[in-house]
Amino acid sequence: MEQEHILVVDDDKDIVNTLRIQLEKEGYKVLCAYDGQEALDVLVRETVHLILLDVMMPRLDGFSAIMKIREKKNIPILVMSAKSEDSDKILGLSIGADDYITKPFNAKEVIARVKSQLRRYMRLGGIHAGTEVVKIGRLSFDFTAHILTADDEPVKLTSTETKIVELFMRNPGRIFSAEEIYSLVWNEALAYNGENTVMVHIRRIREKIEINPSEPEYLKVVWGIGYKFENK
Repeated sequence: MEQEHILVVDDDKDIVNTLRIQLEKEGYKVLCAYDGQEALDVLVRETVHLILLDVMMPRLDGFSAIMKIREKKNIPILVMSAKSEDSDKILGLSIGADDYITKPFNAKEVIARVKSQLRRYMRLGGIHAGTEVVKIGRLSFDFTAHILTADDEPVKLTSTETKIVELFMRNPGRIFSAEEIYSLVWNEALAYNGENTVMVHIRRIREKIEINPSEPEYLKVVWGIGYKFENK
């Protein structure tokens, strides 16, 4: 099995070094960068499977770096920040982050989140065994290639968005609560603010697949219960 490469990005060298040591103990190859621009440079020349990224950095901040990374890559991005306001978390998720870790953090929690994200990114899970391609209306999802197309054009999804789409495409018409979605996609119990996390990802998926996101054809809210994918 290929060794997974993790890029740790923070202008605090002590934090980078601490995370490097802990991640290397878990068998990961760790690449280091100390600002957003340096992170982009590393991504050009190295294979990276997951990024741990600080927000407040010189030259190029974390949010700006995420937007640039998402132009070309869908690898998992975990944001690390001393900011704990919900608005900052939602901003990070809305521009393409997969998870948000508030500083100061416990190294074991970071490792657990890294493993969870890599499991979803690196291999198929039980929720999408069986049929390899599902077509619903304008949409088609290839479970082997992890590719969604709309009107025969590929849709650029992050790894978390891909897992959510996989769940819905495998179960058209079924209503999932936010708690169920979080449990199946994040592989853990609903975390604090988890419902908002799910909501932000649902909104981003709608923006990518719906002709009119404010009046969705496919990914719909069932008020008071959860979300479902319309079986057209």
